[in-house]
Amino acid sequence: MDNIVSAAILGIVEGLTEFLPVSSTGHLILAGHLLGFTGPKADSFEVIIQLGAILAVVVMYRERFFGLLRANPYRRFSGMRGIILLGLTCLPAALVGFFAHKAIKTHLFGPMTVALALAGGAVAILAVEAMRRRV
Repeated sequence: MDNIVSAAILGIVEGLTEFLPVSSTGHLILAGHLLGFTGPKADSFEVIIQLGAILAVVVMYRERFFGLLRANPYRRFSGMRGIILLGLTCLPAALVGFFAHKAIKTHLFGPMTVALALAGGAVAILAVEAMRRRV
């Protein structure tokens, strides 16, 4: 399939799934696999297209983000303390990613693994919704 058509389809998939409680990355991986758009160029494209979505969120919530930088004695999570706490909360995931990068890339980004994870997530969401209705 033509790369421009693939890019347009993947852009639509990203736009539809980014702000829903589903994995936009997972949907991009599956759509790319179905379109035959795989490999290093496809990986780079996925990163770039998701950076656009992240930038949109940052622009939309810029006041909140910049508010984290301003120290506020009445808020426990603000200023330099908030930035340090945010960094500390990211540290465990960063360490796991650093040391297990190869295994993660090999085993977790295949279309079958992604499809199973999306299906499992869908079942979990439906189960929680069903339990919520009973309460």
